[in-house]
Amino acid sequence: MRIMKQTRQWICVALLAILCGTGVLTSCGKVDSMAVVRTTKDYFSSWNQCEALTALKEYVEDVTNQKSAHYISAEDRIVTIDMDGTFVGELYPTYFEYNMLEYRALDDASYKDKAPEDVRQAAQNIRDFVRKGKALPSHFDMIHARAAAKAYAGMTIAEFDAYVRAYAAKPANGFKGMTYGQSFYKPMLEVFDYLRANGFTCYVISGSDRFICRTLVDSIGFAPNRVIGMDVWYKASDQGEEAGVNYTMGREEKLVRTDSLIIKDLKTNKVLQISQEIGKVPVLSFGNSSGDCAMHNYCLGNSKYRTAAFMLVADDDARDHADLAEGARREALWRKAGYYVISMKNDFKTIYGYGVEKTDFSF
Repeated sequence: MRIMKQTRQWICVALLAILCGTGVLTSCGKVDSMAVVRTTKDYFSSWNQCEALTALKEYVEDVTNQKSAHYISAEDRIVTIDMDGTFVGELYPTYFEYNMLEYRALDDASYKDKAPEDVRQAAQNIRDFVRKGKALPSHFDMIHARAAAKAYAGMTIAEFDAYVRAYAAKPANGFKGMTYGQSFYKPMLEVFDYLRANGFTCYVISGSDRFICRTLVDSIGFAPNRVIGMDVWYKASDQGEEAGVNYTMGREEKLVRTDSLIIKDLKTNKVLQISQEIGKVPVLSFGNSSGDCAMHNYCLGNSKYRTAAFMLVADDDARDHADLAEGARREALWRKAGYYVISMKNDFKTIYGYGVEKTDFSF
């Protein structure tokens, strides 16, 4: 009888451990004297212990604790995340969408001879910047946006997606062992997994084309409706010049890109898009440049909840292509602004993953 009683006790303990998650038994007495200790997943295997990571974990633990004065319900745990330079590499040697436009207008045999002069000139500006170190023209972000709208006009959504995927499959210039489409900062992907596991909803807010972003982040768990970026107008394939309010799209028609830019998602435009499309003020924000400051300030201005903003600094010229002087300048600015600073050099055990190696650029 005593053996049967002890057996039942052990069965109860085992079931309790299963119900509570993976557990470790810490003593061998009766059931009521046994403790089941939860083991927590290590989300941050690519990180060193650092100020930014400590701050993030403390923040998440606080606002997800129902007993905390700072508790935030799951529906309001909104996170906004810049893409280029925040979790996708941008210095090989410049933004993915800049590199792709350069290729489209100057190297793509199916298009380069048809490229309008302003598109070719924008692509040449990028090439001269990359290969000769020439400065880009003032307000080049808008010059590029308008040129890119023209460069892909007439493509359906599926055709553009296929084009982006094909370019993303090319080896990343300046690296060995990685394609453009694999150029994610592994430690930042761990942050996103950790936030999702704690009930946060993450949105990509990028200055890059929305549909480029959708294609790039598809493999890392961001649904299309969680991506906000630069937009061009679309129209039905047989719509012609008729206004959409007067035209009824047919079942057989496709949506195609036009050459008209709607918005470039930079600075305060990011805030406008967040307000329009999400409808809630974020409580967490991640970025890497001055183009993200307005988004961060919008988050930190949320008077309803405890908030935090993080800036990643590209300060590692051994494993990535970085401007160390610019990185130091930015770090000082971000700390002064009240943002937490993430150092690629000091905080990341790996950037792109083990097996990826920085090389010289090849042209």
